[in-house]
Amino acid sequence: MIDMDDVRAFQKVGLLLSFSAAGRVLGVRKSAISRSIQRLEKALHVRLLERTTRGVALTDAGRVILEQLGGVLSQMDEVVDLAASLSAHPRGRLKVSAGIGFGLEVLTELLPEFSRAYPEIAIVLDLTSRTVDLVAEQVDVAFRMGPLVDSSLIATRLGAIGCQLCAAPSYLERRGVPRSTKDLSDHDLLAIPRANGLPGRWTFAGPKGKRSTIDMSPRLTANDPHAIFQLVLNGAGIAAVANYMAVPEIERGRLVRVLPEAGVPAVEVSLVMPSNRERSPASRAFTAFIRKRLTGNRRWLDG
Repeated sequence: MIDMDDVRAFQKVGLLLSFSAAGRVLGVRKSAISRSIQRLEKALHVRLLERTTRGVALTDAGRVILEQLGGVLSQMDEVVDLAASLSAHPRGRLKVSAGIGFGLEVLTELLPEFSRAYPEIAIVLDLTSRTVDLVAEQVDVAFRMGPLVDSSLIATRLGAIGCQLCAAPSYLERRGVPRSTKDLSDHDLLAIPRANGLPGRWTFAGPKGKRSTIDMSPRLTANDPHAIFQLVLNGAGIAAVANYMAVPEIERGRLVRVLPEAGVPAVEVSLVMPSNRERSPASRAFTAFIRKRLTGNRRWLDG
């Protein structure tokens, strides 16, 4: 008898080519993944993987079997979703992926309400600064910021995150308050590094909608907006901070808005999922809940 957990373990190792990475995705130890592969190879009477000095490689048989598994596991997920849909309440496991800042500041406030409304859905919240592979890492729904590049995903636009330039009072006392965007070149600027390695760039919208752009050399970069936010709070410099993080701290006096007349463009927010999860009752319930709570809610998004 073949255990489907062993099959899923092999699929993850085959896609990620790493026992450790597969274990992290599935939430089990590396040793458990190894035992799953051994059981599956014994049940199939064929070697699926080769352990090399550099890691793991698929055998010819393993490559052929892996190609077939995607459709088989997708069909099994559909059967599970169909069974759940016949129930009066959505149920099952729902893996949600989001950026660290958005997860900590927004989702940790919303998810308890969702959990109370759907007690039979087990939520796995995965917060990360990287763009995850939804299929390989078995993510049901994910929040994506900015333009979407993967056209194979089912996307629901939620709105846009408003942003503003901010600094801590201690920093402005030490370095002075910039009076124009040109003055920013004399300040310590913080930003997320651009993926293409080009110099940092900020775009501002003037009072009549006219946009201006400045290239900058950030004094400090970090790959997550929440890290940037914490650095600004601690007086490291000036950065563009999302409203859901900036506004409460401005009201508390811990942050000061810099150059309020220089508007920072909002960042689009979308909820995405693989096409095979679109019909999942749990995914549908989550999407409906999030749209109701976030769309047009200016506390978090501009609409």
